[in-house]
Amino acid sequence: MPMIDRSLVRKILVIKLRAVGDVLLSTIVSKNLREAFPDAVIEYLTEPPSVDILKGNPFIDGTIVYDRKTISGMQLIRRVRARGYHLVIDLFGNPRTALVSRLSGARYRVGFRFRGRTYAYTIVVEPRGGQVHNTQFNLDALEAIGVPVVDRSVHFRYSTDDAHYVNEFLAMAFPEGRRLIALNSGGGWYTKRWPFEKFSAVADRLHIRYGAGIVLTWGPGQYQDVEAIRSQMKSEAFIPPATTLPQLGALLHRCSMVVTNDSGPMHIAAAVGTPVLGIYGPTSPVLQGPYGNNHVIVREEGLDCLGCNLTACPIGHPCMRDLTVEAVLDGAERLIAGNNISF
Repeated sequence: MPMIDRSLVRKILVIKLRAVGDVLLSTIVSKNLREAFPDAVIEYLTEPPSVDILKGNPFIDGTIVYDRKTISGMQLIRRVRARGYHLVIDLFGNPRTALVSRLSGARYRVGFRFRGRTYAYTIVVEPRGGQVHNTQFNLDALEAIGVPVVDRSVHFRYSTDDAHYVNEFLAMAFPEGRRLIALNSGGGWYTKRWPFEKFSAVADRLHIRYGAGIVLTWGPGQYQDVEAIRSQMKSEAFIPPATTLPQLGALLHRCSMVVTNDSGPMHIAAAVGTPVLGIYGPTSPVLQGPYGNNHVIVREEGLDCLGCNLTACPIGHPCMRDLTVEAVLDGAERLIAGNNISF
C-alpha cells in the first residue's frame, strides 16, 4: 500500500466537482481526513451550487469555487497552485481535474486509474465505481494512502436560521401540525424522472390513506413542474418558497418520509435521517442509492436495461414509463412499516 509521510502534509485539497448528490456523498472522507491530519488545513474544490453542501461541515476549513462562467482553467490552476497544498485528492477524475492535480505543486497527488489521467498522480487508485457504493469509492482514495477509516457518515449541516425559516412557513401552511410527506420530482437527467401525473396520483393516494400533508419540493427551474403536479391533484399540496440547499435539508428533516427520484435532494434527505423511497431506473441503487439502511427502492424489475446510465433513452423510457403508481405505493407502505412511521 502506498504510504505518505503525514508530517509533511499541512494543507490538503479534496477535488469533487458537479452534482450536488455526488459532492454530498464525498463528504464521507472529511472526518477521516480530519482525524488523520488534525492540524492540517483541509479545503474542497467544487462548483456551484454544490458549495452549499459543504457549508457548516465542521471538518473542512474552506472551499474553492470553480465557476466556469467567471474563471478559466488556467486561472483555476494558478489559484490552486498559489494555495500551496501538500496533498491533493482528486475524487472527480476528469481531464481538467487531473491537470489541476498535476500542476498543483503538491508533493502527494491521489487519483483514480482512469484512461489518460494517471500521469497526474503520484498515487494511483484502482477505480471500483461499478462495484461499490459511491461512498466507498471515495473512501478507497483514503485507504490507498493509509488513512484509517474511522467514520462512515456523510456530513451535511443546516443552521438554526435555516430551521427557523422552514418552521415559519410550515407553521403557516400546516397550522394543525400534521405529519408531512415530501415528493421530489426532479432529477439531473430526464431519464431519472418518473412522470408528473404519476407523482400526482401517488400524492393523492398518500394524502387520502394517511392524512399527511403533502409537500412538493423544487429547485432552480423546477417550479412549473411542481405546479403541474399540483394542478393534476385532487387533494391539496403545499409548494414551499425557494430554499437554499441547507434550508431544503431543514425542510426534509421535518418530513416523515420522502418519495423521490434519484437526485441531490434524495441524498440530502438521507443525510438528515429522513426515510427515503427512491425511484430508480437508469442508475443503480447499489452504486448510487440513498445512503443508510432505513430506505426502500422501487424499480420496474425485469428490464434488461436497468442501470444503463443513459441520459437519453432510445427505447421510450420503459423504466419510468412502466413503473406503476401501485408499485410506488407498495414501496411507501414498506418504508412506513420498516421505519415505524405513524401519521
